[in-house]
Amino acid sequence: MKAAPFHYARAASLHAALDALAAGPEALVISGGQSLAPLLNLRMTLCDTIVDIGGLIELQACWQTDHVTLIGAGVTHAMIEDGLTPDPAHGMLRRAAGKIAYRAVRCQGTIGGSLAMADPAADWPCILLALGATAILRSALGDRRVALDDLLVGVYETSLRPGEIIQALEIPNLPPQARAASAKISRKTGAFANSIVAVVLNGESSRAVLGAAGPRATILPHVSAALASGSPLDQMTGLVTRDVADILPEPDSYLQSLHETNVRRALLEVLAP
Repeated sequence: MKAAPFHYARAASLHAALDALAAGPEALVISGGQSLAPLLNLRMTLCDTIVDIGGLIELQACWQTDHVTLIGAGVTHAMIEDGLTPDPAHGMLRRAAGKIAYRAVRCQGTIGGSLAMADPAADWPCILLALGATAILRSALGDRRVALDDLLVGVYETSLRPGEIIQALEIPNLPPQARAASAKISRKTGAFANSIVAVVLNGESSRAVLGAAGPRATILPHVSAALASGSPLDQMTGLVTRDVADILPEPDSYLQSLHETNVRRALLEVLAP
């Protein structure tokens, strides 16, 4: 199949992109297009206008302060993989980026596009949620900041408003003693994740997140609380089982075992002596 007819507008600036979105209620934003293009071709989503923001350098801005790191939404996975952006998570972002799909996809796909698509099996929603990131959103009406846990709603669903785009992600810098790890299980290299986990060990801010199990990346509440309290791994087995079972839409022994194994892998990495 091919996409239904639509108008195409390549934005020369962020301001122009926002004006184009405000003018068309059925407009969609495209950057790398690695997820949106297949959906359009399969006619799983429709629009009257595509606003291309892929060439906007202002959406690739990155900077770091003593406390936070800002990564522009237009930064590609490959840029993160190649170390061209700051990494506030002691290298976890760079390692995770290198495991996304294939290099050709990583050279086009963007961190902001991944979040806006909100695929439950995507890497960045899971990882950025674990890191406590905040999305900086922009529209013709102004700016607003939304925590990742509030941005992610469901399968391919976010709390983005009409005419609004993700401009950047603000990520707290992990202190030197903190640890972070991600783990992914896929049927083959480059395939979508069957299970993806991100764990951050950082005192009271510790968090474990599971993706590809429910309609969105989800914080594992009991495991996260155990991490924050300093519990050892051997005391978390029952908590892992409980949290995974609460996320799965229906009982499934295979998926339960798959996700539990993946959670334990990530926990083992951050809790290793």
